[in-house]
Amino acid sequence: MLVNGLEAFVETPAGRFALSAERFAPDVIHPDGAGRIESFTADPSPRWRYALEDGTRVERELVVQPGAPRTLVLFRLLEPRQDVRLVVRPFLSGRDFHALHHENDAFAFEPERQGDELILAPLSGIPSIALKTNGRYEHRPEWYRGFLYSEERARGLDDREDLASPGSLTFDLSAGEALLWFSAGTVPGRSGFEPGTTLRDAAPLVEKERRRRASLPGRLERAAEAYIVRRGEGLTIAAGYPWFADWGRDTFIALRGFCLATGRLDEARDILVTWAGSVSEGMLPNRFPDRGGTPEYNSVDASLWYIVAVSEYLAAARPAGRDRDRLRRAVAEILDGYARGTRYGIRFDDDGLLASGTPGVPLTWMDARAGDWVVTPRIGKPVEVQALWCNALSVGAGLAPRYRALLEKATASFRARFWNEARGALHDVVDVDHERGRVDPTFRPNQILAVGGLPLALLEGERARSVVDAVEASLLTPVGLRSLAPDELGYRPRYAGGLLERDGAYHQGTVWPWLLGPFVEAWVRVRGGTPEAKREARARFLAPLLLHLDEAGLGHVSEIADAEPPFTPRGCPFQAWSVGEALRLDRLVLDAAPSAIPPPARSRARGAAAAPARRRRHTAPPAPPARRRGRG
Repeated sequence: MLVNGLEAFVETPAGRFALSAERFAPDVIHPDGAGRIESFTADPSPRWRYALEDGTRVERELVVQPGAPRTLVLFRLLEPRQDVRLVVRPFLSGRDFHALHHENDAFAFEPERQGDELILAPLSGIPSIALKTNGRYEHRPEWYRGFLYSEERARGLDDREDLASPGSLTFDLSAGEALLWFSAGTVPGRSGFEPGTTLRDAAPLVEKERRRRASLPGRLERAAEAYIVRRGEGLTIAAGYPWFADWGRDTFIALRGFCLATGRLDEARDILVTWAGSVSEGMLPNRFPDRGGTPEYNSVDASLWYIVAVSEYLAAARPAGRDRDRLRRAVAEILDGYARGTRYGIRFDDDGLLASGTPGVPLTWMDARAGDWVVTPRIGKPVEVQALWCNALSVGAGLAPRYRALLEKATASFRARFWNEARGALHDVVDVDHERGRVDPTFRPNQILAVGGLPLALLEGERARSVVDAVEASLLTPVGLRSLAPDELGYRPRYAGGLLERDGAYHQGTVWPWLLGPFVEAWVRVRGGTPEAKREARARFLAPLLLHLDEAGLGHVSEIADAEPPFTPRGCPFQAWSVGEALRLDRLVLDAAPSAIPPPARSRARGAAAAPARRRRHTAPPAPPARRRGRG
C-alpha cells in the first residue's frame, strides 16, 4: 500500500472541474468528481469517462503490468479541445494491508530526480516509489487528514486515515495523453524500472496488456490470472485481495480450477513442487506469515487437499522424472505422517477414520476464532476431513498396498458411523471431543464433500441423493451454500457488526460461494452425469452465481455473502477458491453444457458503481495483527 489514489482536476476556460471524490470525517465528500462520471467499464482494463459541464469529455484508464509492481494511469481527451489542463496530486502512504496510515514526522516528502523519474523513499524499510511522467512536477508537500472509510466504520475498526501528498503534477491535455507510471522499488531509494525504460515504453505496454487480456477465453480466466503469484523462486496462489497472502487449503482448492481445468499444467506443476518442499511431520503449512518467518502448521485438511490436487495433476499431465518423483514423495510423507500421528492430535484411529483436534486450535476450514473463543471447534472426526482422508488413501493405494486395506476400512466405517437416519443426511462430526460414539448432527454443508467435489464419492444411490436433496433444501442460495441450516441453534442471517459479531457469524449461516462447486458436482452425479443434468445445473446454479461478477469485486467472486436475501456480498471481494470453483464448474464439471458466463457490464450509470468491502485494519502499521485469518 504505497500509492493510495489520485486527486485530479481539469482546468478549462470555463472553470475548474474535479474528477475525483473522497470521503472525509465526520462525513463530508470532497471534491465532487463522482457526479461527473459518465460511464465505467472494467474490461479489458478499468476506464472511467467523465462529462464536464462545459462539454469537455475526459477518459481515465488504469493498466497494471502483470508480474511486476507497476501501474500506469492515463488521462486523455475524448474530443480535441484547446486550453485543457489536468492537475493531479498523488496520495501516498507506507503500510501493509492490515493497517491504516497516520500523519507522522518520519515521512520523507522530498523526491530524488533521476533522469525522467521522481523517486520517493517516504519511510525507512518500505519499498521506494518511482514515477515516470510527462507532467510538470511542483513540490508542495501536504498532509490530507481524516479520510473516512465507511465500511471500516461499520465493522467497528479503525476507519480514518491520513495520506501524504508530496506535490502536484500539471499536464497539457490539449497536447496529448497525461501519463503517470508508478513502480515499487525492491531497494529503498532505487528505481523500480529496468535500466533503459523510458516513458515511450508506456504506450506499447497498454496495447500489449489489452491484447493479452482479450486473448484469454473468458472473464473467469482473466480473473484467475490475478491470483497466480511468485513465492521466492516458485509459484503459489494468493488466497484473495486485498488482504490475504497464500494459504495452503485455499491454494490447492483454487489450483484445480485455475490450472487443471484450464490446461495450465506447467503452472500447476510449479505450484505443487513449490509447496512440496514445505512438508513437515506429514503436514503442509496452512499459512505463511505475511512478513516472513515460520510457516503455520495448523490445518488438518490442507495436506489432504494437496494430495487430491497432485493426483489430478499427475493424471492430467503424466509427467516423468524428477517432478513426478518429488510430488509422489510429498504425498507419501503426508500419508505416513498422518498414519503415524502428528501435531494437534491428528492420527488415524482403529476404525480407519482420521481423528484430529486439540482445545483452542481450529484445524478445519471452519476456522473462525476471536481471542480464546473458537467458534466451531469440531474436534473429533469431521465429515469433510474423512472424505478427504479416504480420497488421499485412494491415491496412496497406488503407491503402497497397505493403504488399500486402510481405505476399505475407513470407507466402511464412514458409511456406518456418519449416517443420520432421522435427517436423511450426515452428521457433521463423530466422536466429538474424541469421545467414542458422541455425534454432532448439526446440519452443515461439509457433508456435501462425501458426494461431490472430490474424485472419490463415499456415498452412492439413495443415500447420496438424500444428502444432495437435503443440502439443496436447507443450504442452497443463488451465490453458494449456507454454512449452517436456518433451523439450527445459533444461525446468523447477516454477516455484519464488529469483529466479535462477524466472527460469530462466519460459519453460522454465512454463505460460501466456493461450496457451490462440490454441491453442483454432487447434484449432477446423483442424476447420472447426463448432458441434460449438466445443462439444468448450469442454468439453475452456475448462471445466478456468475451474475455476481458485476456486484462486488468486478469480474471476480467474493469470499462470502449474507445468508438471507438480498445475499449481500461480504468479506474479501476477490477470493481465489470462489473463482477457482466457478471456473472448475464451467470448464470441467459442466463441460457438456453451453457457457453461462454473462458478458461484463460495459457501462454503469452515475453513482452506480459500488466500492468493494475492505477487511479490518489495525492502527499500527509495523505490528502484526492479533488475528489475521478471520477472513472477513
